[in-house]
Amino acid sequence: MAKRGGFPGGMPGNMNNLMKQAQRMQRQMEESQKELETKEFTAKAGGGAVEVTVTGKKEITKVKLSQEVVDPDDVEMLEDLVMAAANEALRMAEEANAEVMNKMTGGLGLGGGLPF
Repeated sequence: MAKRGGFPGGMPGNMNNLMKQAQRMQRQMEESQKELETKEFTAKAGGGAVEVTVTGKKEITKVKLSQEVVDPDDVEMLEDLVMAAANEALRMAEEANAEVMNKMTGGLGLGGGLPF
């Protein structure tokens, strides 16, 4: 018979272990996030004519253009190439972030909300 007000089967000990694991996981996630924020992701467009670099914080840090892509009569093409390279670099950063979250949550689906 269980004690009044207690948990049968020693639940408080298990709960402490769960809390410790959760805290450890949170610290690991924070460390991984900080590490990811310092990484850079570079993507190219137009056969390398446009190159965009972003950080893990999803901030553009560098845009590099080759001279032959700068045509005053075709600014629209240059805009499209910059946009394509920037979007690809941002996608790379997002994938790296998702990979870190997957490692931390063990694929439980906790990164995008609770699974219930």
